[in-house]
Amino acid sequence: MKVLQKRLPLGLALCISTLQLLGCDQQKLPSGIVYCSEGNPESFNPQLVTSGTTVDATSQQIYDGLVNYNAASGVVEPALATRWNISDDGLTYTFDLRTNVNFHHSDNFTPSRQFNADDVLFSFNRIIDEGHPYHFVSKTGYPFFQSIGFSQLIDDIEKVSDHQVAFHLSRPDASFLANLATGFAVILSAEYAQQLSQQDQQDELDRLAIGTGPFKLVQYVKNDFIRYHRNEHYWQAQPDAERLVFDITPKSTSRLAKLITGDCNVSALPKAGEIPVILDKEALEVDSLPGFNVAFWAFNTERIPFNDVRVRRALAHAVDRENILRAVYQKTAVAATGMLPPPSWAYNANDSMIDYNPQKAKDLLAQAGITELSIDIWAMPVARIYNPNAHKTAELIQADLANINVKANIVSYDWSVFNQKLSSRSYDSVLIGWNADNSDPDNFFTPILSCKSVEYNSNRSRWCDSQFDALLQQAKSITDKPQRTALYQQAELYLAEQVPVLPFAHATRLVFKQKKVNNSKLTPFGGISFNHSSQKPADMSTQP
Repeated sequence: MKVLQKRLPLGLALCISTLQLLGCDQQKLPSGIVYCSEGNPESFNPQLVTSGTTVDATSQQIYDGLVNYNAASGVVEPALATRWNISDDGLTYTFDLRTNVNFHHSDNFTPSRQFNADDVLFSFNRIIDEGHPYHFVSKTGYPFFQSIGFSQLIDDIEKVSDHQVAFHLSRPDASFLANLATGFAVILSAEYAQQLSQQDQQDELDRLAIGTGPFKLVQYVKNDFIRYHRNEHYWQAQPDAERLVFDITPKSTSRLAKLITGDCNVSALPKAGEIPVILDKEALEVDSLPGFNVAFWAFNTERIPFNDVRVRRALAHAVDRENILRAVYQKTAVAATGMLPPPSWAYNANDSMIDYNPQKAKDLLAQAGITELSIDIWAMPVARIYNPNAHKTAELIQADLANINVKANIVSYDWSVFNQKLSSRSYDSVLIGWNADNSDPDNFFTPILSCKSVEYNSNRSRWCDSQFDALLQQAKSITDKPQRTALYQQAELYLAEQVPVLPFAHATRLVFKQKKVNNSKLTPFGGISFNHSSQKPADMSTQP
């Protein structure tokens, strides 16, 4: 397919691409949706990353998983698995697989069979088995799965028949099904992988993606756009839109301008200060949803003086979190008193955990023998659901720390460089956050605060505590919700004592959209679905 000029309206571009002499008014133009996204995906396989930008562009567009989470009912529901059975000892999960599910056809792959158990085994054995031929094709590893100890949890994945698989666990884990419902647990084509191996093009598996999802990947131009076409053989109802385009637009103001001019239909990660502009436009509206996320300030506990809990507590007591909510979030977030957000079934207000008390901060620094302190605060250069403006947040914390005679230097880099340097562990502290992948409370702890997550660089505090890990393991080993809630609250209290991170906000999920667009579906756990999105063709004037 030819690359069209970026500023062409979608209707004109689609007309040109027919390469016919008929006038546009004599043809039925394909229906389409253009989404102004905030950045480039790191990969087209979400198994390899934890980036929300990548999950948005891949998980719900290209792929399916064995199960999904239904946000309305709060339960895990069938997807590529139609049903499952859990053994009495909680160690074996047997899944019946859906029949008549087709993988995508593309210019470089024509499947000869439909989805079956071999694809499930390939997708997960690649992650857990270092001897698997595709395991090390990923240069980044499998950060979500590694951070939760997935390979240690799974003893074996058994092919019972072509349409039944059994996961044999090493220990009971109440979060197992919820983890399979994340956007990372997607199903790949084993046949496609085999073809690429024969062609010595294994890297293409994660770049020229093939899945079973509602849209097929057609074209990607870095810093420009991603183009998808409707999967005409989708096992569920076909998407309403025949074309989907992610228009990569890093600046929030530029996304807003494109939405107003009609160059995009839906816009990602708006800033709170832009809401009045949208409300003033008759053709535009705001979609919102309480978010399963948390923004926090992480202290690198492997570095002096952040290895001293008194210093961490002092810095936490110095921060006026209510001021951050007013200035940065502008009524689009609620204050965090722990890691768990209010929609979580294990949430408790925990109002007395860490209070704003500059005098207590000074006293704690004195107890620690700190008379002069200069620290770096690393701030993300991009907006995220959990923090729309990390640099502004850093400036407010910088001012608060000056009140206790601590000098703070704000550090930032380009997003790709920022991520690479975080992996080098050379920072003092970082403003970061987490957008939950599923509804299980464990998702706010094990992937980002466990000892295992230190090893795989998803734990930005570099904090490893055996007592904390034991609490998490105990909470996952039982299924009784009241008992699990009590254990997660113990974990929250222990975090407040040790302060490896300072949580400060749970943000509302927001997108701006044209009112004529129906069913652009936000999910509380990240990702956005355009499976049922549509707009009136007569009103289309979008790009590229």
